Amino acid sequence: MKVGFLGPKATFTELAVKKVFPGFEHEPYRTIPESMDAVVNEKVELAVVPIENTLEGTVNITLDYLTHVVQLPIVGEITIPIKQHLMVHPDNSENWHDVNKVYSHSHAIAQCHKFLHTKLHGIPYESVSSTAAAAKMVMDHPELRVAAIANELAAEEYGLSIVQRDIHDFDHNHTRFFVLSEKGLDFEELSGSSHYKTTLMVTLPTDKAGTLHMVLSAFAWRKINLSKIESRPMKTGIGNYFFIIDLEMKLDEVLIPGAMAELEALGCGVTLLGSYPSKMVELN
Repeated sequence: MKVGFLGPKATFTELAVKKVFPGFEHEPYRTIPESMDAVVNEKVELAVVPIENTLEGTVNITLDYLTHVVQLPIVGEITIPIKQHLMVHPDNSENWHDVNKVYSHSHAIAQCHKFLHTKLHGIPYESVSSTAAAAKMVMDHPELRVAAIANELAAEEYGLSIVQRDIHDFDHNHTRFFVLSEKGLDFEELSGSSHYKTTLMVTLPTDKAGTLHMVLSAFAWRKINLSKIESRPMKTGIGNYFFIIDLEMKLDEVLIPGAMAELEALGCGVTLLGSYPSKMVELN
């Protein structure tokens, strides 16, 4: 079985893939949408894509592409701790303080703001498609005095020297990844996790006041715990939004279907995006 993920090699997404799907074939893709398209076009059986980071919030391109374009079922969730390191080409490891630019993904740069502000104050930074892409670029250009922010796997993959470890601002930094597949993958058996979540997409009627309150009440009186509710633009006009709601339980035959029926009776549109096991992975 083949797993698509956001590449190049040694991204945090590949870290998650290696931990949960060690015996599968791994196929990197240039962007998150390309990873999802590979599932739709049957080039891979499943895709692993980032959906949320503790510090930077939702990865909007993942959520928007999932809800507006491909609509792939969510069959699993992987959460891993994020540790960011500053790395340079081995030729420049002795004079790393003299770098004149830092490359990384925009989320990684934001996660390391304090370090960049205090240790590399005034040094410009540039966003690229992934932390691994930044590491590869640094390795490909030893003549440049540049650095990358990436993970330890990237340093190993591209032969870079880590000159400052754990430069992220906060210790409790994690990223969630969705596992997407149309093949009915048994992620509970693969991951060994029996902790389930269910994700719904809800649109509100435009002519009723207090509808969001009634939506939340439909879950509250059933004692269904919500771990997240987030609004996203429907892309049909200013002020038009839908809501993504994460429920801390597996899809059952009574409570969640009853809540969905109540929401539809209120005039809401309700789409089940997935009911899936959630796996927390510890890195060595």
